[in-house]
Amino acid sequence: MFVFGPQRSLEDMNVSRVNTVTEFILLSFPCSREVQILLFMLFSVMYILTLMGNGAIICAVKLDHRLHTPMYILLANFSFLEICYINTTVPKMLENFLSQTKSISFTACFLQFYFFFSMGTTETFLLPLMAFDRYLAICQPLHYPIIMTNHLCMNLVALCWVIAFFCCPVPIYFIAQLPFCGPNTIDHFVCDPGPLLALSCIPAPGIELSCSILNSLIIFITLFLILGSYTLVLRAVLRVPSAAGRRKAFSTCGSHLGVVSLFYGTVMVMYISPSSGNPAGTQKIVTLFYSSVTPLVNPLIYSLRNKDMKVALRKIQMCTKISQGE
Repeated sequence: MFVFGPQRSLEDMNVSRVNTVTEFILLSFPCSREVQILLFMLFSVMYILTLMGNGAIICAVKLDHRLHTPMYILLANFSFLEICYINTTVPKMLENFLSQTKSISFTACFLQFYFFFSMGTTETFLLPLMAFDRYLAICQPLHYPIIMTNHLCMNLVALCWVIAFFCCPVPIYFIAQLPFCGPNTIDHFVCDPGPLLALSCIPAPGIELSCSILNSLIIFITLFLILGSYTLVLRAVLRVPSAAGRRKAFSTCGSHLGVVSLFYGTVMVMYISPSSGNPAGTQKIVTLFYSSVTPLVNPLIYSLRNKDMKVALRKIQMCTKISQGE
């Protein structure tokens, strides 16, 4: 049970009854109009490539029956999550590049906050599940088809989504109840807890600390499960007598470890320590990296290091060319 701040004084309680702020201004990346247009074009291309890359993985898994296995079902769900993830932030960021007001309503801001963090939490749950799947496949190959069935895999994926979306409402609700009486400018391109807490009319160290504790628990527990799974995988791989077998196992797991490193490395910088300790510039760059860059890089990591996925993607490409030729 988290304590979300000390008892407020009567004056603070009276202030908190009314939120005078009805909208926020997402400052995004303040620069000249020409640079704003250039950034719009750059991130538009990245956005389209991210949708195409992750969408291609989903189509490949759906259309190729050989990929109807837990490993690729998890990968398709991960790609679907990445598409949802970038859609919580990038469209609004692109809109703000061309907008003069750069405003977002109070409700829309906290809805973005909710979905952005729910998607991020879902990713921290899916990555350990993918690591556990690799552990079973490599360390328990004879029992793997019996334990990790497609039905169980889909149930575990659904559980990840449900738990993640029920984790975030409580802290977000308490932040939304804080009084925001101005200024209303968020020095960020997304409604993030750090800038929002900084705009509150009263200090909320309890909420800030509680959010930091919750984030730390989620990140460290899931990271521990991932590292534990891959430690066991590494021990099993090193016992494989065949060099070719070791290379195949390392190749399969290497892509996942690359994704884990990219995601957890940036997220830990942002959310392990209380958010007010990070400068606005650092918050923007780090958030931009894990919310926009990693969803773009992940399909490249998986498709370039996985032979079955490359074959499936080539089939899709050939079918597309044939349909266009007709």
